[in-house]
Parts: sequence; C-alpha cells; structure tokens
Amino acid sequence: MVRTVVVHDEELLRSALVQLLRSDAALEVSSRAPGADLPDRDELPTDVWVVDGDCLWGPGQTHDTSFRAQRGDRLVVLTTARRPGILRRAFDGGALGLVDKNAPARRLITAVHTVAKGERFLDETLTVALLEGAAMPLTTRELSVLSLASQGAPMAEIAARLHLSRGTVRNYMAAAIRKMGARNRVDAIRILQSGGWT
Repeated sequence: MVRTVVVHDEELLRSALVQLLRSDAALEVSSRAPGADLPDRDELPTDVWVVDGDCLWGPGQTHDTSFRAQRGDRLVVLTTARRPGILRRAFDGGALGLVDKNAPARRLITAVHTVAKGERFLDETLTVALLEGAAMPLTTRELSVLSLASQGAPMAEIAARLHLSRGTVRNYMAAAIRKMGARNRVDAIRILQSGGWT
C-alpha cells in the first residue's frame, strides 16, 4: 500500500481528491488542512504527500520548508501552467511530482505511484510553463519590496522593515514595475500574484 496524504485548504476539493485517489486499491489515503500540525513521523508514516500548489506558500511564508524538513521530497504538487512561479519554486524546492490541475484524473494516480518509487513525474502540459518560470525577472530585494507593498505597507514602512532609505525603496519599486512590464505598482503586484510568485 502507498500511504498518501492530501493537503488542500478547501474541504470540498480535499474530499474530492481523497475519493479520486481511493479509487486505486493500492493507495491508502487520508487528508489534512495546510495549517494542521504535522504528527510525528512515527505516528503517520506517509509515502507521498499530494499538495495543492497554492497551499505551499502564502505571502512571506515557506510552508514547503516544513513539509520537506519533516517529510522529505516525495511531494506531488498540483498547479496550472498559469502559475509558473509556483511551478519553479516547487521544482527548485525538490518536489518530485508536478501535476496539472486540468489533467485527467488517472494522471494524478500515476504521479503518486511514480513519486512513491522515488522517481520524478512532470506533467507534460507543465513543461513549457516550468521553463518560463525559470526567468523570474525580479531580484530578491525587488521581490521583497513588491511583496510588502502587496500587503498594503506604505513606502516608509517598507523602508523601515527592510532597513533601506525611502529613495532606495522607490528605486526598487520603479525597477520592479519596469521589469514586470506593468503600468504601476498595483499592476505589478497583480502580475506577480497571478504568476504565483508571491
């Protein structure tokens, strides 16, 4: 039996994924919400984690770190080609499986079995998006400035939190807007979020 845990923040979709995976008699499936405490490794040995890509990260958070630190790299991340940022971070973070949310149901089951063997599974529909995600246009500092701005922080607060002058923050903001091909700060934040980079 391949012990599998589904992690999704929406109860209905989490339940649907569990039922889908249980249609394969070789899978023993349970689920949990993303914020739920992870039990000790001895309490719930898990072969594969199936995690919605939007549940791995929130603004300024790295939920994937705790998953990988406690559970290893046997992650199957569900996402779409429209979210190249999530794809790139999941791949760089060591997730062995990447499955398109628009894929046929059987593909997820195949991915779970492949990852359970320690092999990589990359949905072919995500390949181009993964390559596009390799070209994150912003530097770490520009991304930090834009991420704080997306949380509603004014320039003065961003400067204080990042230990920068206001002029430097304005320069980083202008560079980020230009690199994103955006009209203004709000448009740059929208582009960044829709790509899954924050």
